[in-house]
Formats: sequence, structure tokens, C-alpha cells
Amino acid sequence: MKRFFTALTLPVVLSALWIPAAAAEETGAETVTVLYTNDVHTYIDKDLGYSLAARYRDSLDNVLLVDAGDHIQGTAYGSMDKGESIVDLMNAAKYDVATLGNHEFDYGMEGALNTIERAQFPYISCNFYHEENGEKGENVLDSYKVFEIGGQKIAFVGVTTPESFTKSTPAYFQDENGNYIYGIAGGLDGSDLYETVQAAIDEASQEADIVIGLGHLGVDPSSVPWTSEEVIMNTTGFDAFIDGHSHTTLPMEVVLDAEENEVVLTQTGSYFGALGQMTISPEGEITTELLEADTVKARLYDTYMNAIAAGSAPEDVFASESADATAEVESAWITQVNDELGQVIGTTDEVLDNYDADGNRLVRSQETNSGDFAADALYYLFDKTNAVDGYPVDVAIMNGGGIRNEAITGDISYLTCKNMHTFGNVACLIQITGQQLLDALEFGSRGVGTGEEIGGFLHVSGAKYTIDTSINSAATMDDKGVFTGVDGEYRVKDVQIYDRESGEYKPLDVNANYNLAGYNYTLRDLGDGFSMFSGATNIIDYVMEDYMVLANYVQSFEDSDGDGLPNVTGYADVNGEGRITIQ
Repeated sequence: MKRFFTALTLPVVLSALWIPAAAAEETGAETVTVLYTNDVHTYIDKDLGYSLAARYRDSLDNVLLVDAGDHIQGTAYGSMDKGESIVDLMNAAKYDVATLGNHEFDYGMEGALNTIERAQFPYISCNFYHEENGEKGENVLDSYKVFEIGGQKIAFVGVTTPESFTKSTPAYFQDENGNYIYGIAGGLDGSDLYETVQAAIDEASQEADIVIGLGHLGVDPSSVPWTSEEVIMNTTGFDAFIDGHSHTTLPMEVVLDAEENEVVLTQTGSYFGALGQMTISPEGEITTELLEADTVKARLYDTYMNAIAAGSAPEDVFASESADATAEVESAWITQVNDELGQVIGTTDEVLDNYDADGNRLVRSQETNSGDFAADALYYLFDKTNAVDGYPVDVAIMNGGGIRNEAITGDISYLTCKNMHTFGNVACLIQITGQQLLDALEFGSRGVGTGEEIGGFLHVSGAKYTIDTSINSAATMDDKGVFTGVDGEYRVKDVQIYDRESGEYKPLDVNANYNLAGYNYTLRDLGDGFSMFSGATNIIDYVMEDYMVLANYVQSFEDSDGDGLPNVTGYADVNGEGRITIQ
């Protein structure tokens, strides 16, 4: 996979890519600007937010505002009302079109459909369809949307990652009997995805001069064969592709399509770190750049000064009803959530984190102290405060993808806990065999040592295990990424379970029964593809929401420094305390 440009320091404009088009003087075409966001994940309390994006949008002519997915989930600002206020913000900012990211499904299929219905802009996806008896039916959404603006006809083709099955929850795509009633075209080799996208491009090309992919696919190796680069290389007809999912800062890259035509690929990173700007000249020339908040403000100021020089009244320069309305919704919602969840319930002198000194996210590929803390909170819930008679908890597991915090130190509030566990999953206790636990650890370890991030990497409490990276993962999956078995030698070794009576760790017995604590996402809903727990005995479920499990654990610590608040201790090393050994 050849890359022609690499990500550069923001903001930047890379050299233009020529796209053949009718001459401007013949068509009357004007310059069109496409502003784009991706993977905002509800981080609305930053310098660059929806209100600033709206004000910048309204300062431009011939402009469209689009989103490439994952905007309603990520922090308490999304989970507190299942993304409704986020959609209201996007409505106020006057988004023109969006596609579905995998996290748009995190509140269930009903939640996803409610989001679509609430939006005053269209959602598009060419590969999200109804399914019956294993057969494709009609698409749930339109495959593309055409805008006639500035004398140009521009089509956006929506593409949703097939990873949505396991990176949300497969159960959301099924009926009560476990039959799939929704599908997302993918295919084990990617061919189903490529064919579906090509059909949408061909149809959109009949109506538009410029065709742009609006996809949530990403460029991570773990997403192969469903990455945006592979889709471009196996199709023809895209002029550009606005991407999301991998949180990659990609000002502009050029990828050759199946006929060796050049296609612009871009992605803003994540968490409103930048606003993307694509410029389409009257001649069809495409450039892209990423703008940080300071750059957006500077450009607004330049517009202001130019208007003054031209004799415009200063008060008219930034007049923007949509930006003002967006700012009002933004401020009110941030204040409400912070007030509701802002109560301080504990402190810590340590730093709970998931990142190394270089900013690399660790929690999906190795033990972290945040991972240990989250797993311990589950273990504590069932061991101390909600023990079930005759069913003491043996092991707790926590998937790395469910741990979302950056560095936590000092005061800990309910909001702190909510920002660590943003999904609203609930704690469960099931009885499994040792073999099922071994399979789960094996499946979760498949990316370790490969450079891939796996959301299903399992942190543990009440257990220890070793991963031998000299052995390639033998875990197998179906075309939706759901575990189907282990075909070969296990790379997970020396699994040990804590024994309360002796106070020591003892080797896992694959034939014995164990009581396993976790969240419904992993234990009951096939989240991250963990199907090996199917058929397990349910002991108790839907006990407590995830962030309250953390808050409950925080409040179990002693007030060791005399400030009147519990002080969380025992998690000093970001790399954890050695429960998971990687060889």
C-alpha cells in the first residue's frame, strides 16, 4: 500500500490535486468549500467546538459542513441523554450530511434510528442494509447525497465500517432470537464492501461532477480489509475521501484507485482537535487542510478586518444565527452535565492513565493502571457490595476499548467516572468454564505484539496470565469479526486464578466452573466479538451502570490524607502491577 504524503504539522495546505472538470468560464462554477469533522466523540468543551465551526462556516460562501461518524458517544456529554443534545448541536450548526460511525450504534439499534430521525440533516450509508434469512434487503439509508452549490454538483457517498458489529454490539443488529435483521456489507476479503461502494459511486456519478467518499473506515492495520485506502484502491470514481474511525491526523494523502487515478484521502484526527477544510476550485482542483482552533479564529479575524477595510459595519461581520444558537445549546448542556455529575467523591495522588510518555494509547494492547482499576471495581462490586449467596466472584474482566480516560489525578467526581466509562453498560455475573475464560483471553490477546489496537484486549482482576508473542494468534472469526474458535496453539499461557482460602494464585482448570464478572457488552451481547460466553449460566445481571461501578469502588477507599474524601491508592504505575506478562 503506497502512501504519497504523510501527516504534517497543523495547520497545513498540501499541493493541489487536479480533478478534470468543465472549464469554469463555460459552467459558471465557483469555488466550493467542504468543512468536515470526524470522531468528535462528544468532546464539546474544547476551544474548537460546534459553535466555532458554525461561525466559521457562516463566514464562507458556497460551503458545506459534513461529518464522518462517531459523534454521539465518548464522554458524559453524549451518554447522559444518548446523544440527543449532540444531534441538537449539529442541527443548530447546520450540518448538511453525515455518515454513521460504529459508535452511533452504542445506544442500541433503536438509539441509532432515533439519532437519524432527530437529525435535521441526512445520514447516508451505501452498505448498511436490512437483512432477512441471511439475504440482503433494501438499504436502511440513502447511499449518497448530491448537492448543487456554486455551480458544481457534488455527491457524497456514505460508507460505514463493517467493524460496527463488534465495535458496538452484534446483538443490536439481531432480533430477539439472535437472527441478523441488519447487515453491513464487508466480506472476509473486502469484496462485498468494494462492490457495494462501487455500485454507489456509479449511481452517484450519473448525477454529480465530483464524487466524495464520506466514510468511517480508517487506515489502521486492524481494520484490513475494510480500510479507506483499500476501498479506494479497489474502486474507481472517487475524487476524494473524507475518512474517520482510526483517529488519524491526515491533512492530505493521495491514493491511487483501481485505474490509477489519484484520490485525495483526509481525516482530522479526533476529539475536535481540528476542523477539516476541503477546497474545490471552479476547475475541479481539490486541496485539503486541517485547522486548529487558533487558526479558525485567526481566519475569522482576517475576515473581520477585511470587512472593515471594505467599509462593512463591524457588527455585521460575525452575525450568525446558527452559531449563536449552537453556542447557547452548547453552553447550557455543558453546564447541566457538569452540575449533575460534578460532585467530588474521592481523590488520588497517583495518575491513572492509558498513555505512555509519547502519547501512545496502551490500554488496547497491554495492562495499564486504569485497566486494573476498572477490573478491580467490578471485582469489588460482586465481592463486597453485591455478593450473591453461593456464587462468590472468581475473576473480573474489562475490555480495553471500554476504558476511555486520559490522565486522572487529584479530585475524582462522578463526571470523572463517566468520562472513564462512557457507554452506559451494566455489570453482570455469569458462571463459565475455565476453557471459556482461556478462549476469551486468547481472543483478546490477538493483536498484542503486532502493533494493532484491539478493543477486546482483556484486563483482569483476580487473575494473572502471560501472552507469548512468539506464537501467532490462532483465534478465528467469522466475517463479522465474531469469535468462532481457536485453531492452533494458544499464545495465552500460565493463567492463574486467585484463591480466597489460601490467598494464593492457582493454575486455571479448563474443566472447572468459575464465576466471571464483567459488563453486558462483553458477557452477554457479543461485544468485541466475544461469543465464547454464549450458553454460560447467568447468575445476576443489570446490577449497576458502569460509571457507578467505578464511583462505588472509589468510595470504598480510606481517607488516608485527612481531607474528608476517600484516597485511591495502589495504582502508581501506568503499566499496572504485573497481572499480564507479555513475552
